[in-house]
Amino acid sequence: MDLSTAAWMVHDTRLILCCLLAIATIIVLISATKLPPFLSILIGTFIAGVGAGLPPEDVAKAFSKGAGAILGEAGIIIALGSMLGALMAESGAADRIASTLLGLGKGKSLPWVMALVAMVIGLPLFFEVGLVMMVPIIFVMARRSGQPLLKIAIPALAGMTTLHALMPPHPGPLIAVSALHADLGLTMLLGFSIAIPAVILAGPLYGNWLSKRMHIDEPAELGALFSAPPKAPRQPSFAMSLLIILLPVLLMLGSTLAKVAMSPQSSVALSLKFLGEPLVALSIAVMAAVICLGWANGMPREDVGGTLRKSLAPIAVLLLTIGAGGGLKQTLLDAGVSQTISKVAEGAHMPYLLLAWLIAVALRQATGSATVATTTTAGILAPMMAGLAATQSSLVALAIGAGSVFFCHVNDAGFWMVREYFGLQLKQTIWVWSILQTIVSVVGLAGTLLWWHWLT
Repeated sequence: MDLSTAAWMVHDTRLILCCLLAIATIIVLISATKLPPFLSILIGTFIAGVGAGLPPEDVAKAFSKGAGAILGEAGIIIALGSMLGALMAESGAADRIASTLLGLGKGKSLPWVMALVAMVIGLPLFFEVGLVMMVPIIFVMARRSGQPLLKIAIPALAGMTTLHALMPPHPGPLIAVSALHADLGLTMLLGFSIAIPAVILAGPLYGNWLSKRMHIDEPAELGALFSAPPKAPRQPSFAMSLLIILLPVLLMLGSTLAKVAMSPQSSVALSLKFLGEPLVALSIAVMAAVICLGWANGMPREDVGGTLRKSLAPIAVLLLTIGAGGGLKQTLLDAGVSQTISKVAEGAHMPYLLLAWLIAVALRQATGSATVATTTTAGILAPMMAGLAATQSSLVALAIGAGSVFFCHVNDAGFWMVREYFGLQLKQTIWVWSILQTIVSVVGLAGTLLWWHWLT
């Protein structure tokens, strides 16, 4: 073994140990010392970065860069979603949708209805967008039905995150399909067949089991915001309420259609892509809600403006926390954790599906980003997959997507969104979110292995 290899091994070992130490520090600071998550993650970031050999000023720059990137992408979406949710609640639209859904499914069938609704809404949407749109519906449904909040929330979370991991046109599966030259239609078909049992197990079944063992109360601030009694003199119709909440879904579906079925430079395609950008789609939905749910139903303009303003205060802590998570992710990336795991993976010898899943799992644990895990894993495996059949390439792409959501924890923005939206403690968030995603990931791997056995 030459000196360069020895040096590589020492650096690699130190980097992995520093990652583990940083995560452990964050957990201890939040759970034992009760420090705010933002400050705990900041401290953990410096432990990881400086311990891995980055100069302190580089750690600070990486943290700022990562926090700015995640807040620029997800922060504005969360703010717009909070505005939309508050208007849905105070106009009576959320209550109208909840009443209709309660008519479709009561008692034991209600979690199944929520999983189905979440899958429909989450099909074209980023998880963060789908979550901010579903939260007000979840709160109202739990309150109106008298069922435990987790029994309603977990099926919705499972429906959205499963499609995000396994179904194009979400970015992770699309990246893997492109890198591995897999067939998009076949991947969607196989992904949907795997997503159904994953949603069932991680959603209604797991939600029913966990809600009997863990009771959580509706969070005070967000619960009051999203479950506020209607203030509009007239309640909007179900059709209008549904149209407003589905408007971003329709706009983003149009963007997907433009990308896969139209000439890239045609005026229609360019317009659909613009309207389907999450920021633009949610902005349009908020303005449509202002006009169609607020003003058109007799809400004074002062009340509509007040609703929009007060919707931002409860999400301040959430925004800081997910920003800190983005800072931690960027610091670990700058320290070279992706290259470390890539080098280890290149020397591994195991079946393609298991290798793809394990690499994606390792990268997700280290970086907290499904996109980074998917992109890097697909790049590592692409040269090995050149001779695979179309079915095999599609299954490898799905195995990567499944691995990218395994046990998401403190460096994951979704972890903190779920924690803050539902007012959970750290341990509760692990049960609600990390275990849920692990179920999706393991079922996804099992599904790809079964299809590989049957089709090849």
